Amino acid sequence: MREIVRPVLAALSVACLATSFTVASNNGAFAQSKQQTAPPPAAQAAAPAQDQIPPIKQIALTDKQIDGAIAAAKEMDPITAKLSPDAKPDAKVVAQLEAIAKKNGFASYDEYNSVVDNISLVLGGFDPQTKKYVGPEAVVKAQIAQVQADKKMSAKDKKDALADLNEALKSPPPAVENKGNIDIVTKSYDKLMEEFGGSDDN
Repeated sequence: MREIVRPVLAALSVACLATSFTVASNNGAFAQSKQQTAPPPAAQAAAPAQDQIPPIKQIALTDKQIDGAIAAAKEMDPITAKLSPDAKPDAKVVAQLEAIAKKNGFASYDEYNSVVDNISLVLGGFDPQTKKYVGPEAVVKAQIAQVQADKKMSAKDKKDALADLNEALKSPPPAVENKGNIDIVTKSYDKLMEEFGGSDDN
């Protein structure tokens, strides 16, 4: 049963990692509180296991799926926040997540996860200042430049941030196959970042 819950944790991890980088360019404080609070502990713990997770199955997103994912996530967040990545979720939790997914227009919890994965893939390529899609490599390179230029960061924080960013450059996510997904995500960018990208509205 653990495999049923792991995809959402992995997807949240991807979104949070992307956000911990993108939030930095909004305030120039990569190592400040936002970076520390963006990835929830469950998502951080799930990150090392990402190597075992199969590649994202890319699909063409619809406006209905975007709206459904936002609505479902709001209901799922309180449940998934309590899950430990090491604990085996009980049937009640799995049933709750399935029911929320179906209530919001998805055939199953797996379909919801697939949509969230595709949303996260696109969000990772947005420049948070212009809110335009530039691709994940351009986003990371811009953040490297910002971290290097940040005079307020401690040497250790700067070194750690640059190490993380350079690592992200070495393992880029797959290219977005369905270019129409970029337009659909752009329309709901603010709502999606609010729900899947951590607190980005300060």
